Parts: sequence; C-alpha cells; structure tokens
Amino acid sequence: MPLIDVSIARGRTPEQLRDLIAALHRAAEESTGAASENITVIVREVEREHWSRTDTTIAERDAAATAREDR
Repeated sequence: MPLIDVSIARGRTPEQLRDLIAALHRAAEESTGAASENITVIVREVEREHWSRTDTTIAERDAAATAREDR
C-alpha cells in the first residue's frame, strides 16, 4: 500500500498537478506491483514565501530573476 507524499511549491496549474499525480501513481504501480486501488498520492502545495533553500525563499529567487529580466 504505497503512500506517496509530495511537497511542491505553489504555482502549478491544476492540469500540471493532475499529470504529476498520474505519473507518480504509474511509477508506484510499475515499480512495486501494487494494485491501483492501494496507491495513495498526496500533493501538498507550499507557499513560495514558505520554502527556502540556501537561506533564500523561492519567492525571493523569483523576484531576483524578474529583476534581472527587466534590465
């Protein structure tokens, strides 16, 4: 009974999230042989201001990239 719990930065379309769920579900079926009805996928969207790597949030990186593009 695979349980796949994914955290991802907010900002994807519903279609992209649905594609992600389908791909994860397929991967679990193919790699573990689990029955489809026994696979659970949870997608947690995290605000870009609440996700940090190297002490910089995704929102801060987005803003810096936009500023570079505007030059």
